[in-house]
Amino acid sequence: MNKTVIDSPVGKIAIFAENEKIIRLDLKTKERTDSEITEKILLKAEKQLFEYFFGERKFFELEYEFSGTDFQKSVWRELEKIPFGETKTYGEIAAAIGNPKAGRAVGLACNKNPLAIIVPCHRVIGAGGKLTGFACGTEVKKWLLGHEAQDKKEITDEN
Repeated sequence: MNKTVIDSPVGKIAIFAENEKIIRLDLKTKERTDSEITEKILLKAEKQLFEYFFGERKFFELEYEFSGTDFQKSVWRELEKIPFGETKTYGEIAAAIGNPKAGRAVGLACNKNPLAIIVPCHRVIGAGGKLTGFACGTEVKKWLLGHEAQDKKEITDEN
């Protein structure tokens, strides 16, 4: 496994790759940024993440591989369908994967998403547009949604 660490507006992000596929992103990592990049996919991921943060990219064109349960993978595949600047609720994702009562399980799958940002779990919000849990903290989620939405509907903090 190879990695690189980048500085971003939401903190340091470690990008991990294996066999020319991205396998994990760790937001808010404490790792150093001087790692040596030995896989081309890491350079591509780094470039695309910078383009995303600078408003030049709305979707990612990267080879990646999920590691999780079948349920988690079904949730993550559904997250890939949420367009830049838009959101879905946990319930909407649950219904889309054919399990409308699994909203909480969708939340747990989002929490375990190994490819946050690339597979946009930050675009999943609570009913009524409320920000709810995010593995890297709601401030990061709020920043990502604001970055994407610019002047779209207002997102509110969880009460």
